Amino acid sequence: MRAPERVSFVMRRSIVAGACASVAATFMPAGVRGARTSGIDVFLAVSMKLTGRTSFDPLFAERVHAALARHDTAFTAKIAALHQWIATHGGTPTDIITAALEATRPDLAKTVGSVMRAWYLGVVGEPPHAEVVAYERALMFDPVGDMLTIPSYCRGEPADWAKKP
Repeated sequence: MRAPERVSFVMRRSIVAGACASVAATFMPAGVRGARTSGIDVFLAVSMKLTGRTSFDPLFAERVHAALARHDTAFTAKIAALHQWIATHGGTPTDIITAALEATRPDLAKTVGSVMRAWYLGVVGEPPHAEVVAYERALMFDPVGDMLTIPSYCRGEPADWAKKP
């Protein structure tokens, strides 16, 4: 008898949450919605060019974008300029882009470095104000993910390291 009551409670909560989200989206100014969407879309387009990937985890992408924007107030403008530069000049891999930018646009070369650092290391900013946005989802683990576990994660049962091989 308790299970149906719990299900209906959960269903009511999800309906209320969905209604609240739709009302909030309705009252958000259209310019803010469009700027937010296009900002992350441009960021993802640049990130795909820099990393050579065709997709990213949406939650990780949102966190990386938000952290980069928090740490650099001009990040949105820099990423838009970088997107335009890549569209007109092309160039991959990232080291070629960075080398070309260092001579003419050192601010954009630093932006390339901060974007790559955020994706591959999961860290945004410099010490002592560095922010970790991801660990296990950082792209540095992808090349060895089929053979190695992420360092610091348990590979087996507790204390399996104490057993003789």
